[in-house]
Amino acid sequence: MPAVPPREFPATSSPDPRISGLLVDTIKTLAIDAVQKANSGHPGMPMGAAVMASVLWTQFLVHDPEHPRWPDRDRFVLSAGHGSMLLYALLHLTGYDLPLDELKQFRQWGSKTPGHPEYGHTIGVEVTTGPLGTGFAAAVGMALAERFLAATYNRPGHDIVDHFTYGICSDGDLMEGIASEAASLAGHLGLGKLVFLYDDNKISIDGSTDLAFTEDVTARFAAYGWHVQHVDGSDPEQVAAALTLARGETRRPSLIACRTVIAAGSPNKAGTHGAHGAPLGDAEVAATKKAMGWPEDQTFRVPDEVRAALAEQRRGLGEQRKAWEARLDAYRKAHPELAAQFEALQSDAVPAEVLRAIPSFEPGTAVATRKAGQKILEALVKAHPTLIGGSADLAGSNGVELKLPAQSRTRPDGRVMHFGVREHGMAGICNGLALHGGVRAYGATFLVFSDFLRGALRLSSLMKAPVVYIFSHDSFWVGEDGPTHQPIEQLMSLRLIPDLYVVRPADARETAAAWRLALQRGHGDGATAILLTRQDLPIMAETREAIDEGAYVLWQPEGELDGIMIATGSEVATALAAAKTLQADHGQRVRVVSMPCWEAFLAQPKAYQDSVLPPGISRRLSVEAGTTFGWDRFAAHQHGLDHYGASAPGKLLAERFGFTPAALVKHWLSLP
Repeated sequence: MPAVPPREFPATSSPDPRISGLLVDTIKTLAIDAVQKANSGHPGMPMGAAVMASVLWTQFLVHDPEHPRWPDRDRFVLSAGHGSMLLYALLHLTGYDLPLDELKQFRQWGSKTPGHPEYGHTIGVEVTTGPLGTGFAAAVGMALAERFLAATYNRPGHDIVDHFTYGICSDGDLMEGIASEAASLAGHLGLGKLVFLYDDNKISIDGSTDLAFTEDVTARFAAYGWHVQHVDGSDPEQVAAALTLARGETRRPSLIACRTVIAAGSPNKAGTHGAHGAPLGDAEVAATKKAMGWPEDQTFRVPDEVRAALAEQRRGLGEQRKAWEARLDAYRKAHPELAAQFEALQSDAVPAEVLRAIPSFEPGTAVATRKAGQKILEALVKAHPTLIGGSADLAGSNGVELKLPAQSRTRPDGRVMHFGVREHGMAGICNGLALHGGVRAYGATFLVFSDFLRGALRLSSLMKAPVVYIFSHDSFWVGEDGPTHQPIEQLMSLRLIPDLYVVRPADARETAAAWRLALQRGHGDGATAILLTRQDLPIMAETREAIDEGAYVLWQPEGELDGIMIATGSEVATALAAAKTLQADHGQRVRVVSMPCWEAFLAQPKAYQDSVLPPGISRRLSVEAGTTFGWDRFAAHQHGLDHYGASAPGKLLAERFGFTPAALVKHWLSLP
């Protein structure tokens, strides 16, 4: 990949040292005062990282507080989200719509300054952070999105995508496995426009990191393929020089290990874990301000000189954004079709031609829903120019193996991600891809391994980011691999996550509908998990190609009903066969309801819910090849699996575990 010339700095490369020092002290005291007023929070990290953060934000970061979502801004991720007051202070001081009164309401009900940064809640926050390592992984995804979009849309003389992803990470971030997974992949891919400042203060909540963390972090990152530097994090000139070198290293991501002191400036708590997760205390706040030469009797003070300097910088930042808009205008004239496509993809609207590209499936044959999913995905990637994703080393098994170039150093436009055996890292990176904008992201693995990525998936839902998760091998039908690979509780546990749509389609037709539903969920709606089978399922004439309501009446005999069977996924065809046998052989009239998505069904008006599950019909049986826990909200009786599976062919397990039409008929007839 050719070297990218450095962008202009938003401020002078030789800032006034007096103003820079005032800015650092302002950041520190705002953090001290906010945490003290809240009587809760982490003052030490913002104090120790104030120097390197101020250098980054005033000399390197290209952004525009007046247009916080413009596409070619640099991204900044505070992976060490416990130091949220560092970010809030920077956002306030540099001109974002985050008034000082919000800083005074840190961690309080209704404020825009929650305990950890929240995407979509506080302006200027690019990603929700707090669970350590997840922000780091999201930053990798953002850098990947930038390179992919640049390779896809930039043309000679027209660079409309050209920005960096910066972050600050902590010792705790780099202890977490997800950061290691993401860092390894970032190094492999050579994401040269990703730069992390490592707040190397050697303190965690329990005390010195020497208690549990004595590895050579920078040697590890060098082994990952990163460009590594060591600097004194309290020396602004060293930090600026290191950032300059990092920006020029375009073939490798960069880690700048900044040796810092937690709670720097505090006479009695600097360098101690006492400043990690608790206020300094009134006496220590006063002592710290005195040592800094700061008025002890003033809180939330911002010197006029600081405001004036940052206002001047803001004008320069606005000019950079306007320069980009001029480049975009020139691009529109030179490449009108590409420009229209690029701009359309900045919104959540799914082009109509993408939805039309989803194939239909004719009833009468049988196919595993993972294989149907493969055909759907093959059609979608042809229709959607920036649908990107892949599998955690299970592409063929998951049904996401595509005959397209893989993302790599030499193919930055590659649409296929090989995430390797890194499920958690995959999910975190997908979050960054989705939040960057301009792309749609998906990741795939076995359903049982959703446990490995649950933390990042939960954040997808918390941020309401439209990531699509493909989980194949969704039940004991995995068969011979045995109970370690046969999900029992995973499906229901995913349903516990707010704002996550969990879709378990009954056949290929519902699988197409699941993708249609997922793609129409944009930012603010949430993530979608599509659960697919290993085994073939009959394609039924009774299923629907639209499942937006989450559940519907699949089939019922004429006459007054004797009850309802509710089923999902592979059990729908089994329930249908059982219901028809009950009518033919026992005179029982049983409605069959397919319920591919609880969450969508529960979002429907009560009148619709009652039309599918009439309150007057209490004889109901749920049928699902997983735990019965939770099904009592819809059915008084459950047919499921409340124990682990076994290693044997899937058909034999279905017989032994009672998932055949005959077994369902027997269960139904035994109901009171």
